[in-house]
Amino acid sequence: MENCAPASYAAEAERRGLSLHDLFEEKASALKPGESGLVALDWWNGNRSVLVDVDLTGVLVGMTLATKPEEIYRALIEATAYGTRVIIEAFQDNDVPVHEIVASGGLPDRNKLLIQIYADVTGRPLNVAGTKQGGAFGSAMHSAVAAGKDAGGYATIQEATQAMAWLRDERYEPNPAATAVYNELFAEYRQLHDYFGRGGNDVMKRLKALRAHVLLEE
Repeated sequence: MENCAPASYAAEAERRGLSLHDLFEEKASALKPGESGLVALDWWNGNRSVLVDVDLTGVLVGMTLATKPEEIYRALIEATAYGTRVIIEAFQDNDVPVHEIVASGGLPDRNKLLIQIYADVTGRPLNVAGTKQGGAFGSAMHSAVAAGKDAGGYATIQEATQAMAWLRDERYEPNPAATAVYNELFAEYRQLHDYFGRGGNDVMKRLKALRAHVLLEE
């Protein structure tokens, strides 16, 4: 939003009384999965899981002179969903099944497109936590367990969850047609993920080192 949104989009958003994010979400929602011809690696701040490498950087493949800003916006959202799917598959490969996802925090309220894309990419239903303050609420639940039953708390986190946590009525189901396309795109993402992230080509790190060297000389 700060570095890549065209002035014409900012003007349209202001004219219509929308935030830039709202405008981009509206335009990106009109696109079908795979329509942009783009796939990205979402490593703008490195990769914490599963590669655990802060020196990795982002990639955007498939751009042409006709690529639109909302196509890039959607590709970046999709990339974060692909990264989430990599994490889920790592759990599955280690005998920890993941049947559904619960989203918490502010994003479920601010970007419905993002949540639906997560459901479609992962192929799993996505529920929304009843509280917007998931981190703080989780801390409160653990505090109740630390206090214990004698002090009015709970003996286990499972008991605290049953008593304190809840889900909203809204539930995002994966769209089978979208998931089928995303399976193909995820295969491309996974190849890029392993090529750049597992030593196939360390160009990201070389470029980062060169940039640091040039800046140091200034």
